[in-house]
Amino acid sequence: MENNLVVYNTLTRTKERFEPINAPFVGMYVCGPTVYSDVHLGNCRTFVSFDMIFRYLQHLGYKVRYVRNITDAGHLEGDRDEGDDKFSKKAKLEQLEPMEIVQKYTLGFHEVLRLFNTLPPSIEPTATGHISEQIEMVKQIINNGYAYEVNGTVYFDVEKYVKKYDYTVLTNRKLEDLLNNTRELGGQDEKRGRLDFALWIKAKPEHIMRWPAPWSVGFPGWHIECSAMSNKYLGAQFDIHGGGMDLAATHHTNEIAQSEACNHVQPAKYWMHTNMLTVNGARMSKSAGNGFLPHELFTGNHPLLNRGYSPMAVRFFMMQAHYRSTLDFSNDALEAADKGYKRLMNAIALLDKIKPASGKSGFDLEASKRRCYAAMDDDFNSPVLIAELFEVVRFINAAYDGKAVADVEMVVQLKDFMQVFVVDVLGLNDDLGTDTNNIEELMQIIINIRNEAKKNKDFTTSDRIREELQSIGIQLKDSKEGTLWNKI
Repeated sequence: MENNLVVYNTLTRTKERFEPINAPFVGMYVCGPTVYSDVHLGNCRTFVSFDMIFRYLQHLGYKVRYVRNITDAGHLEGDRDEGDDKFSKKAKLEQLEPMEIVQKYTLGFHEVLRLFNTLPPSIEPTATGHISEQIEMVKQIINNGYAYEVNGTVYFDVEKYVKKYDYTVLTNRKLEDLLNNTRELGGQDEKRGRLDFALWIKAKPEHIMRWPAPWSVGFPGWHIECSAMSNKYLGAQFDIHGGGMDLAATHHTNEIAQSEACNHVQPAKYWMHTNMLTVNGARMSKSAGNGFLPHELFTGNHPLLNRGYSPMAVRFFMMQAHYRSTLDFSNDALEAADKGYKRLMNAIALLDKIKPASGKSGFDLEASKRRCYAAMDDDFNSPVLIAELFEVVRFINAAYDGKAVADVEMVVQLKDFMQVFVVDVLGLNDDLGTDTNNIEELMQIIINIRNEAKKNKDFTTSDRIREELQSIGIQLKDSKEGTLWNKI
């Protein structure tokens, strides 16, 4: 398939032409949430970004198998195979079964993504549903000589692996630096090397989630699940592996090591990572006390927020920054995004109200379309796309006001253009009102009351209605055909 798409590959640290292994088919794996708590905004940013990528690849005509896992076992509190399993710990605290925790937060995760208007992935596998695949992969890694078992726990042998492969290929860090930054093994540590990590962990007597394996009754390590599930559904080699940049140094580095040790090939051709979130310039984190959850952002129920913002306004806000750029949350930035989103939705609504006129429009929509595709083909550059969309919005507003010419064909083309880039690619829809028909009826009642006031020369009431509607983002426009309204 011919295309001009280039993507930034973390693996090579360069932009590369996108050439799928088996076009028109594309395999894409994105690390999903660990469902022991409410999904945080950093995760949402990743999933919204890859939803846009998924949408654009489909728009280009690719048949995409999008796999996004659910981590419901094996994710310990520490990256060094230490601490409690996150699910077991939460279950004990709340006196619930671990799978009750999983169910609660999986449902919450799906609801948040529904509000963000993300498309569901093609497959959403769970770690607990693929224990046998993980056991088989661990067996193969042992058979290939890259893992060892100690007292029922199986560890990946990084020292053996680096004799043939590059362990730091994804991050470009020096192995010596990694070793120097990793503390010495204690006398009780079963690992042979400082960088070794667990593939299978023997369960302590009190551990709730456990499965039988050749080495012990235990549970899988966090990293092996993604290697096993991507291998099962996308093969030993696939096109895109995505996730947040915080996963690159440990989780994705270990995924590559496991997959190469098992299959002797690099698992993904393109590694893509979203950048982190900041709040008023400082990194968003629970420890810093400046983090907020999606529902707090929607309701405004948080001390750092002046008010709540609709899910679509927040999605638009995320699209205004490139997925590889830092995204800074501030009240001013959210306010500006909210206004921009409303302006965009209002322009789409105006397309049905434009009175087509004959003559030359003077606006080159085809050139605008080419610039939009060029933006998305340049590593999914949504900010440049949005800037171009507002040039089109400017023309739509001018045509509605009678200051520019748009014939019947131009209006049809504008509708198609906005459908493709705003709805299909950026995934934005109009969530400004719950029921458009009711709003139309309500506005007609208000306009009738205002018209009656004007007829009775009660201009104080007439002006007050106009001004108060203006204050909540609704503009009235008097014309020969009657009073029209639109959102601003």
